[in-house]
Amino acid sequence: MTSAASELNYQQAFDLAPVGLVLSRQRVIVDCNQRVCEMFGAQREQLLGQSFQILYPSADEFERTGERIAPILNTKGHYADERLMKRVSGPQAGEVFWCHVTGRALNPKEPHAAGIWSFEDLSAQRPVSNALSPREREVAALLSKGMTAKAIGKVLGISHRTVEIHRGRLLRKYDCHSTAELIIKLAGH
Repeated sequence: MTSAASELNYQQAFDLAPVGLVLSRQRVIVDCNQRVCEMFGAQREQLLGQSFQILYPSADEFERTGERIAPILNTKGHYADERLMKRVSGPQAGEVFWCHVTGRALNPKEPHAAGIWSFEDLSAQRPVSNALSPREREVAALLSKGMTAKAIGKVLGISHRTVEIHRGRLLRKYDCHSTAELIIKLAGH
C-alpha cells in the first residue's frame, strides 16, 4: 500500500463525496453521506434505518421501482435512471425533484440484499413545474429517455394505450404540441 493510500480516510471521503451516497440492506438506509442529507433536507439520524420509501413521492412508486429494477440488478449488477424523488423535511419538505440515481448490488443474485447508491440532484437543470400523478412521473421519466409507448408499457407493465393516455395528459399539462417538445420541457431546456 502506498503512503498516500494509507493516509486516505475512506469514511471522510464517503462523507464529503460531491454526490449523495447511500449504503443499503433490503432497501433500508444503513448509512448515507452529507450530500444525501442536504439533497433530501434531512438530518442523518432521520434517514438511518428508514426504508428508501421515505425518499419517494408515493409508496406505489417505491414498490413499482423496486419491482422494475430488481431483474436488472439481478442480471447486470447495476442500475441507473432519472426519477422524481421527494425532499424529506426542512423548508422544502414534500417537494418533488428530478434525481439521477445509480446503484450497484453487492451480490447480483440478491439485488436488494445490499447495495451502494448514488444520488445527483438535477433540479437546477430540470425543474418540476407541474403537479404530476405517480404514473405520469414514471411515464415522464421514461419518455425523457426517448422510449416509445410500447417500450414504456412493457417496462411499467401497462398497455401502450394507457401510456398514450398519460402522455396526452403530460402534453396538456406542459402545454406541448408534440412528444419532442414535451421531452425538451421535461429536460428543463
